[in-house]
Amino acid sequence: MSGKKTRVVVIALALLAIVVGCVIGSSKADTKGVSGTVNAAGSSALLPLVQSAAKTFMDENPDSVVNANGGGSGQGLQQVSDGTIDIGDSDVYAEEKLDKKSASKLVDHQIAITAIAPIVNKDAGIKSLTTQQLIDVFTGKVTNWKQVGGNDVKIVLVSRPASSGTRVTFEQYALKKTVSRSNQSLETDDSGTLIQMIQSVEGAVGYVALSYLTGKPNVTAVAINGVKPTLQNVYNGSYKVWTYEHMYTKGQPKKTAVKAFLKKMMSKDYESKIEGMGYGVASKLSDKAKKEHK
Repeated sequence: MSGKKTRVVVIALALLAIVVGCVIGSSKADTKGVSGTVNAAGSSALLPLVQSAAKTFMDENPDSVVNANGGGSGQGLQQVSDGTIDIGDSDVYAEEKLDKKSASKLVDHQIAITAIAPIVNKDAGIKSLTTQQLIDVFTGKVTNWKQVGGNDVKIVLVSRPASSGTRVTFEQYALKKTVSRSNQSLETDDSGTLIQMIQSVEGAVGYVALSYLTGKPNVTAVAINGVKPTLQNVYNGSYKVWTYEHMYTKGQPKKTAVKAFLKKMMSKDYESKIEGMGYGVASKLSDKAKKEHK
């Protein structure tokens, strides 16, 4: 080999080493040894997963801080649009809560899927309802559980505010786009509080993400048309009350900590954690499930 050719090869190999080193180095920098603050807020349905991921992330990156709060999808989307937080958690697409111009500036990071289950107080004596019965219950057309095959107990609706993405999902897929009745005296978008209300108020009914039922609270998850709200039934397409979980940023994230946190949550090795907490993995959805969920 001539001296000239040797110099060309050496230079090429040196450049390759630099490129590889940069790629590997940036990969490590994006996942470990990260410092900085991440502020996320919004969907109460997604909150348990975000809080759990935040703890794991901070354990791995002691110089980082991840603040995870609820407040509802609408609030989270508005705050990330305003630039007051880094990540807006939402059960719905941004354009459903924001104007077209504001929504177009956000970048959607789909983290998981969430199934929403109707739940009732044990005294209701209800295990399954038809779609029409659900509509009648949540619009106030029926007022006693005995009217839909349950016990002689007055129905007490625990409702969610208009800003709730969980409410949007439930009304669209469980109530066939029927608007549910609002009960101002018992209204909350804190799913933990909602479960406590259902447990303590005789005849109470509401709805929560499956992730809030993994701790086996003393409530009854109601089947719809005989189909139980389970991840397996979501995957096979038989249970249709579910939505994608979104984490929105205003443009592509620039802060290293924000990029690393999102990368962690969207990694392949985090999927088992997602399912363990009652959320679904989008890659496991059957073609039937995706086709029918429009």
